[in-house]
Amino acid sequence: MGKRVLRNVVLAGVLLALTACGEPTKQDILERAENASTKAELEAAVGKPDDVSKFGPIEKWTYKASNGEVVFLIAGDSVALEATGGTGEGD
Repeated sequence: MGKRVLRNVVLAGVLLALTACGEPTKQDILERAENASTKAELEAAVGKPDDVSKFGPIEKWTYKASNGEVVFLIAGDSVALEATGGTGEGD
């Protein structure tokens, strides 16, 4: 019986780890980025963006989420939310 319990605990741990490693939701990204006002703070809070586009001095950082994407505009070093989009409720 001890081996069965141990196996179930290990299996539960593995499943939890796999779930935690999946793409974040748009809400997860927005919550992490809530207090970020600079590029460095945004990258520290959310990580490297999945896509970066530049239009002169303006950068557009796009983060992919499990239910769409979140886009931030960066002018100089200042961060602003541009839009969220994609599938799922709360778009």
